[in-house]
Amino acid sequence: MDVHVPLAVTLQLRQRAVDVVTAIEDGQTETADFHLLARSTELSRVLVTQDIRFKALAESWQRENRSFSGMVFAHQLFVTVGRMVVDLELVAKASNNQDMDSQILHLPLG
Repeated sequence: MDVHVPLAVTLQLRQRAVDVVTAIEDGQTETADFHLLARSTELSRVLVTQDIRFKALAESWQRENRSFSGMVFAHQLFVTVGRMVVDLELVAKASNNQDMDSQILHLPLG
């Protein structure tokens, strides 16, 4: 989880048995987006963000055919915390690393 994602999302996902690591827990609170995307890839974890500039970085990596472990983007104005939790739980439990490789998934789903 990027630092912009509300803590409530992380806590509710953990209550639903979803394995979540926050940037803060990983000691990445002041890390540039470029390095955080590389770090999530190093850990084989999909990065969840609400930062539009972060999404633009991932899109740039896609254009450059640069591999990353995937991103879920939830625009702050269009996704409630509750909907974000439900959608992220579904993504976490219904996909694997190969499904998300170098992909950007937008919330809300459907």
